[in-house]
Amino acid sequence: MSYPIPSKMWQRVSIVILFLLIPSVGIAVLRQSATVAVPANQTPASSTPKTSILPNHPDYQALQALVQQYSCVVPVQNFGTLPVTRTEFATVLNACVNRSNELIATDPKSVTPADIKILQRLQSEFAPELATLKSPIDELEARSPITSTTRERTQTESTRKTQPLPTALPLSIPSGSSVQDRVVNRANMPKLQTRGSIGRVAPEPQTDNRFNTENYNRIEDNPFHRVSNDPLSTFSIDVDTASYSNVRQFITQGELPPKDAVRIEELINYFTYNYPQPKGERPFSVTTEVAAAPWNPQHKLVQVGLQGKRLESKTLPPSNLVFLIDVSGSMDDPNKLPLVQQSLKLLVNKLRPEDRVSLVVYAGNAGLVLPATPGSQKSTILAAIDRLEAGGSTAGGQGIELAYKIAKQSFLKSGNNRVILATDGDFNVGVSSDGDLTRLIEQKRDQGIFLTVLGFGTGNYKDGKMEQLADKGNGNYAYIDTLLEAKKVLVNDLRGTLFTIAKDVKIQVEFNPAKVQAYRLIGYENRLLQNQDFNDDKKDAGDIGAGHSVTALYEIIPTGTKSDVKLPEIDPLRYQRSGETVSDAAGNELMQVKLRYKLPQDSTSQLITQTIQDDDLRTDQIPSTNLRFAAAVATFGMVLRDSEYKGDASYDLVMKLATQGKGEDQEGYRGEFIRLVEQSRGLITRK
Repeated sequence: MSYPIPSKMWQRVSIVILFLLIPSVGIAVLRQSATVAVPANQTPASSTPKTSILPNHPDYQALQALVQQYSCVVPVQNFGTLPVTRTEFATVLNACVNRSNELIATDPKSVTPADIKILQRLQSEFAPELATLKSPIDELEARSPITSTTRERTQTESTRKTQPLPTALPLSIPSGSSVQDRVVNRANMPKLQTRGSIGRVAPEPQTDNRFNTENYNRIEDNPFHRVSNDPLSTFSIDVDTASYSNVRQFITQGELPPKDAVRIEELINYFTYNYPQPKGERPFSVTTEVAAAPWNPQHKLVQVGLQGKRLESKTLPPSNLVFLIDVSGSMDDPNKLPLVQQSLKLLVNKLRPEDRVSLVVYAGNAGLVLPATPGSQKSTILAAIDRLEAGGSTAGGQGIELAYKIAKQSFLKSGNNRVILATDGDFNVGVSSDGDLTRLIEQKRDQGIFLTVLGFGTGNYKDGKMEQLADKGNGNYAYIDTLLEAKKVLVNDLRGTLFTIAKDVKIQVEFNPAKVQAYRLIGYENRLLQNQDFNDDKKDAGDIGAGHSVTALYEIIPTGTKSDVKLPEIDPLRYQRSGETVSDAAGNELMQVKLRYKLPQDSTSQLITQTIQDDDLRTDQIPSTNLRFAAAVATFGMVLRDSEYKGDASYDLVMKLATQGKGEDQEGYRGEFIRLVEQSRGLITRK
C-alpha cells in the first residue's frame, strides 16, 4: 500500500540531497539565507542593521577606538574603513575582549572602567554572534581573501580564551657552522601585541605543524684587543633596525630570542638620539662622549654618534620606487602578504605627484603588475596592491632581476631610484644562492639603484639572507611585525628609509696606548673591515639616510687598570718594540676618530677627523640621556646574548639606565623598550 508524499516534504528532501551532492552549493545557499542581498545600484546604507554595520555607526566607532587604544588584533580585512557583518564585528569584539583580559591580568588598571563598560555592553548586544563564532559556515568566510587553512586559524584565534603562554623549547643545533638554523617554536605561540595600532592586520597564531626553518647568521661577540698590538679598529656603519623588531616579536609572544637574532648595534640604532644637526655642507655631525661602563665601573664607555642632516619635504628629490612583492605560498599568512599590502599603502599615501611607483611580484614566475605610475594616481596604485594574492613557489632571483629592469627603465638621473623588497626571505626557485643575488645587487647598486628590504612573518624567516641583500644594495633592512612598525619605517622614518645623504660611511678609531690598554667594539660583528679598507674607495660600506642617527659604543680598559677581563696573550715581538708610545705628541688624547663617506652621486670619499680627550670622570659628572639610554640598550643586548663580556649586566641595571635616559620620548619608543625589558624579566622568572 502506498502513501502520497506531500510536496513540501519532497522539497526538503531535494534540498538535503542537493547539499550532500554539491557542498559548495549548499554553503552558498546558507550564506545567501544568512544575509540580505544588496542590489548593485543600491548603497550599503540600505542594508538592515541586523546584517551589516556601517563605519559611522556608534558601536562600530566605539569598537574601532578600543582597537586603537589597546592594540587588539584585527582578523577582519578592512575593518575601520568598510561596513562589516555582525559576525565580523563580533570576531573583532572577541579579539578585543581577549586583549583586554591579557592587559588586566598584567595590570588591573590598564583598561579604564569606562572601556570595560563599553566592552560589556557590546558583548551583551552581540551575544548570539559571539556564541556562534565556531560555526563552520559564517559570513566572515564570504568576504575574507584568506585561504581555508588560514581561515581556520583565524576562527580558532577569535574564539580562544586567554591562556598562559607556553614556554618554547629550542631544538638542539649542530655547532661549527657559520650559518646556523635557529629552530624556534613560534608555530604554536599565541601572538600578543604591546603596541598601539590603527586598523592593522596583526600576526595570527599558526596552528598547523609546519617545520620551522628560520635561520640567523652566527654571531661571535667582538673580543677585547690589546692596543699595543692592534691599535686600529675599522668598521662600516649600520642603520638597520630589523633585529630590534624581531626580538620584540619573540618576547611579546612569550619566548626569549635566539642569541644570533640579537644584533646589538641594530637594537641601539632602532632609537633616535638627541645629537646636534650638522653645520655647513657636511651631511652629518659627529658627537662623542666618555663615561664609566655601567656593567664594569673599572672600564670606560665611549660613545660615537652620527646625526644625518634632516631634509625638508620640498627639497627632497623625486622618487622612482619599484615595489617587489613576494606572493609565493609561504606568504599566505595574515602577518605576511596582508600586512605587506597594508604597510605599502601607508607609503603610497605619502607619495607626491612627481614620484612614481611600479609593482613587480614573484612566485613561480615574476611579473609586472603595475608599470611606472605617478604618485598622484594613488587609487590606481592602491587597487594594484589590493589585487595581490599568495600562491606558488618563490622565484626570488627572477623577481629581483625584473624589478631592477623596471627601475632602470624609469631611472631618474637626479632622483631617488630604489627597489623595495617585501618578503620572508624564503627564496627557493631560480637565482637563489646568496652569491648570485648579492653580485646582481652590487652591480645594480653601482648603477645608482639602491635596495630596501622589508621582512615579514615567522616560521620560515630568512634573516641572514635578507640582511646580506640590504647590505650589498646600499639600502636598509627593517622587520615589520605590526602596522604600527610599518608606520614607523615607511612614514615616520620615511626620509631616512628612502633618501640617502651619504654612502659608504666607514669609521676607523686609533687608540692611544698611553691611555688605553684594551678596547672592544660593542656590536657590528658582521660590519668589521680590514684596516686597509678604510682608504679604499672601492670597498662598500653602510649608508646614512636623511635624519638618521647612528651610534657606536666602545668599551675600553684604561692603561694601568687591573681588569677582571682576561685579555689575549701574545708573545713578545723580536723585531718590533712593543709598548712604545708618543704620549707627548698625543697629549691627553684618548683616541682619534676618523670617518670616510661619499656623497650619493660621488665615487671619491671625503674625510672627517676628530679626537676624544681623556677627561677625568668626576663623581658628580652625569652622563647624557643619549649615553645612558644607548648603554641601557647595549646592556639589554648583552643580557639576551648572555655575552661573556656582560660583567654585572642585568635586567635591573637595564631598567635603571633606561629610566634615567628615557628623556622626552615623544613617539613612545623608549617607553615601549622599558615595557619590553619588564616582560623579558618576567620570562626569566617564569622559567
